[in-house]
Amino acid sequence: MSAAGMAFIDGRFCPIGEAKISVLDWGLLRSDATYDVVHVWKGRFFRLDDHLARFRRSVASLRMTLPLAEDRLRATLAELVARSGLRDAYVEMACTRGEPAPGSRDPRLCRNRFFAFAVPFVWIVPPERQEAGVDAVIARSVHRIPPASVDPTVKNYHWLDFTRGLFEAYDRGAETAILTDGTGAIAEGPGFNVFAVRGGAVTTPESGVLEGITRRTVLELCDAIGTPVALTRVSVEELLTADELFLSSTAGGIMPVRSLDGRPVGDGRPGAITRTLRRLYWEKKEAGWHGTAVPYDAFSACGADQSDL
Repeated sequence: MSAAGMAFIDGRFCPIGEAKISVLDWGLLRSDATYDVVHVWKGRFFRLDDHLARFRRSVASLRMTLPLAEDRLRATLAELVARSGLRDAYVEMACTRGEPAPGSRDPRLCRNRFFAFAVPFVWIVPPERQEAGVDAVIARSVHRIPPASVDPTVKNYHWLDFTRGLFEAYDRGAETAILTDGTGAIAEGPGFNVFAVRGGAVTTPESGVLEGITRRTVLELCDAIGTPVALTRVSVEELLTADELFLSSTAGGIMPVRSLDGRPVGDGRPGAITRTLRRLYWEKKEAGWHGTAVPYDAFSACGADQSDL
């Protein structure tokens, strides 16, 4: 067990600090890769089936092949977390293009590589900051990469637009940035989807964004409490004049926004609908909703460098 985390790479489990990837892998050199992140909370994966399905769709979309069958992928992630001993964990799985044949630039000749790791749970916005709400800005210096160039529904490592947005946010005294699509419509932010509440109804961008698993959870929760919700075009003006704003992500759940571009959202405190959704998200998840238990006992005596493959 390793409190810092565990990894699975090249068919073997190892402490996270020992995991290595070749400098020749196109996942590093070209960002030619896809990944997904599922989290474990109180010893249970949350929405594991949904994350695995999205990951496999992403791999297929990039014309790559996973070296693990469905049952082995699921079992590997479970064993990875069990070996780490972590009860609250951030679990990432990735598939890279791999290394080409010597002297080749043909992606068809690359041997695709899979790796995964589990580390302590990662927060985009720490819980104590969520209570008050996060300060955000709408990025003006950069737009989201257009979907015609990089499909945002395929989770990817093309983050330079997000990184530029974050630096702009920091320069403007905020904590995070929301990017637009360049036409006056809201897209998404670094690792999160965006929601607006106006007149008791919830809206979120319908296209040009990652179709987040937590985003899907928000839609289910809105339906459960009878709150109207729509996937639609959300303009910058609609965001600036919203009654409430919140973000959603695997790395933090439902996160209220208290100010946008230096102006209070509503009365500057998390609104009633946001608070209700956030409370239900954590209550239902802690009760086992969409949960898959991690079999810790089955691997408590395993050596870190053993492999079942």
